[in-house]
Amino acid sequence: MTKITVVIPCFNEEDALMIYYWEMEKVMEEMKEAEFELLFVDDGSADHSLAIMKKLHEKDKRCRYLSFSRNFGKEAAIYAGLKNAKGDYVAVMDVDLQDPPALLPKMYRILQEEDFDNVATKRADRAGEPRIRSFLSESFYKFINKISGTEIVDGARDYRLMRRKMVDAVLEMSEYNRFSKGIFEWVGFRTKWLEFDHVDRSAGKTKWSVGKLFRYSLEGITGFSVAPLSLAAVIGVLFCMLSFIMILVIIMRTAIWGDPVAGWPSLVCIIFLVSGIQLFCTGIVGQYLSKTYLETKHRPIFILRESSEEGEQ
Repeated sequence: MTKITVVIPCFNEEDALMIYYWEMEKVMEEMKEAEFELLFVDDGSADHSLAIMKKLHEKDKRCRYLSFSRNFGKEAAIYAGLKNAKGDYVAVMDVDLQDPPALLPKMYRILQEEDFDNVATKRADRAGEPRIRSFLSESFYKFINKISGTEIVDGARDYRLMRRKMVDAVLEMSEYNRFSKGIFEWVGFRTKWLEFDHVDRSAGKTKWSVGKLFRYSLEGITGFSVAPLSLAAVIGVLFCMLSFIMILVIIMRTAIWGDPVAGWPSLVCIIFLVSGIQLFCTGIVGQYLSKTYLETKHRPIFILRESSEEGEQ
């Protein structure tokens, strides 16, 4: 019998876990042609999420869990789940039900009947999302698709069902700084996209603030494009040319009209402008250098504190 592993990253989701399990019970009952395992990944939760996962494991052996030693982030949780998944097909799904479990049977049928390696989902619209957040998200996708050779679909979710071959390819990309939306696209394979309408969280509050989303977007930009480095170089060349022209203008003006000490306020402004541009370009280089530094340290992407397998030994 075909086995499907569903990877569910969780961080402080005690209110949503049981609701999610009840919904997945309906899906698993519907899909009797497949064997399921629900792999919950506790990303260092500070609430009772882990305790609930343990109760679910005791109640239903199809439920497994991994628990991190601290909060490593959703990207690490996805990677850990994929690495420990045992299924022939592997899905990634949020626990808050914003990724509708009811789509899973359709996704599985597509992979069974059509020549696709991966069924991914995206939001049909951004209803229910603050306008500023929607604007920033749309701007990010437009920007990264212009500067990157890897196309990232606007509104793409992490929710997808993959064949084992694609999962193995994703796991080969064991980089420390991870941006899964880009990784899923970079490895290639044939993808079928499904759209669905916005669904509100079943319980709890989102863990993604604007600040976290901004930092996550930087991971995507620096991970899948070197265009900002080229931009820094171009800006440097332009300012060198501009400075040379300005020097010629000042020499000619002084030779013709004199008055060499006039205009010092504008000179101060120019110095501040050029200094700001230099710091901006240095910051771009610093972002890439910091990523290189972290990669060369070869630190583990996650550290397990305990798992359901250890509890059974």
